Amino acid sequence: MATDALTKIPLQGLCPEELCAKIAGLPLGDARKIVAQVHRGQNISTPSSLIRRSSRKAAMNAGFVPGLEIVSERKSLLDPFVKYALRTTDGLMIEAVRIPLEHPARYSVCVSSQVGCALACAFCATGRMGFLRNLEIWEIVEQVRVVRRALGALAVGTRVHGVVFQGMGEPLANLDRVLGAIRVMHEPAALAIDARAITVCTAGLPAGIRRMAREAPRVRLALSVGSARDEVRRRLMPIARAHSLAEVLDAAAEHAIVTGLSPMWAVTLLAGENDGPADAAALADCVVAFREKTGKNPRLSVIPYNPIGSGSMGDSVGGKADPFARTSGEAEAAFRDVLAARGVFTHRRYSGGADVGAACGQLSASPLSI
Repeated sequence: MATDALTKIPLQGLCPEELCAKIAGLPLGDARKIVAQVHRGQNISTPSSLIRRSSRKAAMNAGFVPGLEIVSERKSLLDPFVKYALRTTDGLMIEAVRIPLEHPARYSVCVSSQVGCALACAFCATGRMGFLRNLEIWEIVEQVRVVRRALGALAVGTRVHGVVFQGMGEPLANLDRVLGAIRVMHEPAALAIDARAITVCTAGLPAGIRRMAREAPRVRLALSVGSARDEVRRRLMPIARAHSLAEVLDAAAEHAIVTGLSPMWAVTLLAGENDGPADAAALADCVVAFREKTGKNPRLSVIPYNPIGSGSMGDSVGGKADPFARTSGEAEAAFRDVLAARGVFTHRRYSGGADVGAACGQLSASPLSI
């Protein structure tokens, strides 16, 4: 495996055109069939009357299909969420989550794009890990393949319908590989997932948001707002010291105008931190300004805080105490009322799998969460 990793191409990380670029003289039709064979779980060494012998031999010589080791598969007792702890070939740990959708046979996969994260958002367990490395294209794609294989044991017709880049890491800080993974996910010969069912979530990197608009215009954007008050946002999200919310929202507005897609804005409410009337009023100002500038209403999602401190399912990083508490029902209702009075309506995102550390903000690939 070590030799393969150094000399061979991970085939599940390539679209047919990219495979042709890697293997001189490979016909595009054969490349499509080889990619399809890989993503159907068939061994490329198996002879096929549909693929030229020379093409199959060239693919076997140039490429291989590495895997991620499933360390654990933890099923929530509260809901149909499932968390997968996966070990990379160099011994690092990442996590992915199977998310049930409203249609009973359809699921989305929450994938990681990095091992750890450098952005250190205060309300996120991954941010406590620090940054170890970017994931490769095939490692991102393989998370979806792991979940898809597990779904094969369920009812006929059960499938992966969508993907959300909201696992470990900041996707826009690994954008070359994230865009490569999206191409494979959308490729009809590979995972064949509608680009409109793929969402990339970011803490706010303006250059990456603009590049996404140009290179993946059908993929949806989600933004973690944290707080619409700059002084609070800087405290909760260190990236705000480099990029103000105004700068990030300018990029998000450009994305909405270029793509025609309304972004999703997410706010994790933290008791006494970002859940007061002034916070709601500032957020309403941002939504109204965005609407006037783009003609689009952000889909505003309010997320209950999921614990990441010592003793919770989401933590374990250094045994640190939980820095925050969940906003009370009364405070959340008052927050929503301020927004509604300005014509800004929200939905409360259900964040499942908290009992196995699979909910928003809890992924950490730490021993206690695995």
